Amino acid sequence: MHDDPFSDPSIHIRWAALKPALVEPSMDAAIGRAEAALRAIEAGAGNPTFENTFLALDEATDGLNLAWNRVTHLMAVADSPELREAHNRVLPRVSAFFARIPLRPALWATLKGFAGLPAAGALPPVRARFVGETLAEFRDAGADLPPEGRARLEAIQAELAQLTQRYAENVLDATNAWQLVVEDESRLAGLPARARERAQAEALAKGIGSPGRPSWRFTLHMPSLEPFMTYLEDDGLRAEMWRAASSVGAAAPHDNSPLISQILELRAEKARLLGREHFADLVLARRMAKTGDRALGFTEDFQGRCAAAFARECRELEESKARETGRPSGRLAPWELGYRAERLRRAHYDFDEEELRPYFPMDRVMAGLFQVAGRVFGLRVTERPRGEVETWHPEVLYYDVLDSRGVHIGSFYADWHPRESKRGGAWMSALITGGPQPDGSRKPHLGQISGNLTPPSPGRQALLSHREVETIFHEFGHLIHHLLGEVEIRSLNGTNVAWDFVELPSQIMENWCWEREGLDLFARHFETGDPIPEALFRKMTAARNFRSACATMRQVSFAKLDLLMHMRPADYRGRGDIEPVLRESISACLIPTEPPAPTIVKRFTHLFADPVGYAAGYYSYKWAEVLDADAFTRFRREGIFNERVGREFVERILSRGNSADPAELFREFMGRDPDPGALLIRSGLAA
Repeated sequence: MHDDPFSDPSIHIRWAALKPALVEPSMDAAIGRAEAALRAIEAGAGNPTFENTFLALDEATDGLNLAWNRVTHLMAVADSPELREAHNRVLPRVSAFFARIPLRPALWATLKGFAGLPAAGALPPVRARFVGETLAEFRDAGADLPPEGRARLEAIQAELAQLTQRYAENVLDATNAWQLVVEDESRLAGLPARARERAQAEALAKGIGSPGRPSWRFTLHMPSLEPFMTYLEDDGLRAEMWRAASSVGAAAPHDNSPLISQILELRAEKARLLGREHFADLVLARRMAKTGDRALGFTEDFQGRCAAAFARECRELEESKARETGRPSGRLAPWELGYRAERLRRAHYDFDEEELRPYFPMDRVMAGLFQVAGRVFGLRVTERPRGEVETWHPEVLYYDVLDSRGVHIGSFYADWHPRESKRGGAWMSALITGGPQPDGSRKPHLGQISGNLTPPSPGRQALLSHREVETIFHEFGHLIHHLLGEVEIRSLNGTNVAWDFVELPSQIMENWCWEREGLDLFARHFETGDPIPEALFRKMTAARNFRSACATMRQVSFAKLDLLMHMRPADYRGRGDIEPVLRESISACLIPTEPPAPTIVKRFTHLFADPVGYAAGYYSYKWAEVLDADAFTRFRREGIFNERVGREFVERILSRGNSADPAELFREFMGRDPDPGALLIRSGLAA
C-alpha cells in the first residue's frame, strides 16, 4: 500500500485516510517530485528526444495533479474548517509551482531545442499536435517574457488563486448562512407535497419543530429554492427567498464586490503582459472561437435572433398576471417570474412539471441512463455493492464501466444530493486519467459526477424533476468523454479539449431525455411501473419550448456579461461596485422587472471561483449547444439507438480528446461544418 494516500495511484482511493493534517506534507512531497522530474528534463538538453522532453513533461506533474485533484475534490464535496485551512495554506505553493513551469528558461530552451530538430517534424500527428499545443501554451503563459515579466506573472497567478478561492468560499458560506423557517402551514399553499416533506425533514434534522408541532425549513440550495420560487403562492415569502438568493456574495461578511474588481484587474494585467489586448483574446486564442470579438459576435447574433420573441414572451407574462388579477398590465417583481411563468405554462399546455416527477425515481433514471449508454455507445455499467469500495460519504455510489469488448475502461463515483459541506451546482471531474500508455499497456480512468438534486424523502426514494434528469445525463456525457479517452498523451486525453467544445458530449446526452424511445427505457411510475402516459408526454414536448427565447436570452446575458467584463476592463476600473454599469451594459438581455433584479456577478462561480475557469468562456454553453443540436440531427435521421452512429461518435469525438482540432473532429462526424439553424429549430425560434 502506498505510504501517502493523496499520491496513491490506486483506482480505489482511501478517502478516510485523506486527512487535513496530511495535505501540507503530501503536497510538498508531490511538488518536490515534480521539481525533480522537471530538472531531469532540463538536464537532458544536450540530447533531446520526444521521450525525454515533451513526453517527460506530460508525465512530470502526474503525481502532483493526482494529489491536488483529491484535495480540491474534497473541498468541493466535504468542506470543513480544517480542510479549508490546510487547502488555503498550500494553495499559494501549488499555484506558484504550476504557474512557474512555463517560465523556467532552461525547460523552455530544452523544449524549443527538440521542436527545432528534424525528428520533431517527423512525429506522428498526435505527438506533433502535442508539441504544437505545448509550445503555444508556454508562450501564452509567458515563456518568452523577460525575467521581470516572468516574476510579475508568477505573482499574478498566485494572487488570482487566492482571490478566486475566497470568492468561492464567500458564495458557499453565504448560501449556507441563510434559512427560512415557516411555522404556519397555510403559508405553504401551492408548494408540492414532496417539497413540504423535504422542508419538514430538514427542520427536524436541525432540531426545529417536532412531529406534533411541525415547522418547515427552506434554504438557498436548489432542491429547496427552485420549487419554492416556482409554486409557492405566498408572494411575501417568495420575495424573502429572492432577496436572500440575490444577495449571496453581495453583503458582508461575504461580499465579493472588491474581489471581482481585483480579479478583473489582474486578468487584464496578465493579458497585457502576454501581448494581448484583453483577457478574452488570451484565453480564446486556442479555442474554437479564437477571439473575444468572434465570441461576442456569436453571442450578440443569438441576442438579435431571439429579441422579438423575447420581448413578446416578457409582455405575455405581464399580461397573464393582469388577466388573473384584474389589474393593469405592468412590470412584474423579480420574485414573481418563476411563479407566473409556471402558471402561464399550465394555462397554455395544461402541464405541470410535477406531474412528471413520479415517473423519475432516481434508481430507474440511473438504470435507464446506463441502458442508453449501452445501446448507443456499447458501454456496460455495473454498480459495486455499498461498502465494497470506499467513498467520501455514505450516499456516494461507485460504478465500473466496460466497453463493447468487455474491457474495463474506467470507474466513477456518483454523489447526487446536497449537503452543507458541498458546493452548489452539478459537475464532473477527472480523478485519474488513464487510457493507453506509452509502453502499450492501458490503465482505467477514474472520474466522479456530483450534483445537488432532490434527495429522498423519509420512507421514499428520490423522485426527480425532468430538469434534474437532464442534469444527470449531462454530467454523464462529460464522464464518458473522460472514460472513453484513447489518446496516449495524457494532457490531450478525455475532456482536456477546447472549452467551447467540451460541452458537446454533455449536452448531446440530454437529447435522449426528450425522445419517447429513450424515456420508455426508464421513465416509469415509482409505484405502478407504468410509462409516461402519451397525453402527458405530448404536453411535455409541446411545452418544451415555452419561453425558449427567455431561456436563450438568459444564457446570452451571462455570456455577454462575461465577455464585456473581460474585453473592456477599463469600464469597470476604480468602481467599488461594478453592478450598476454592468447591469446597464446587458439591460437589453434582462427581463424587465420592478424592482430591477441584480446580475449574478457576485455569485457567478463559473467565472470567479477559479483563476480561469469559464472566465471569457461562458459563451461556450451556447456555442456547444449549436454543435450538439446539429450533431443530434444525425441520430434523429439514422436512429437514436443506431449503433453505427454511436460507434462513430465514440471513434471520432469521444475517444479523440484534443488529439486534433475540434472543428476537424466535428467535420469527421458530420461531414460538414456546424449549422446554427438546428439549434434555432429545436428551440422553436426558427421554422
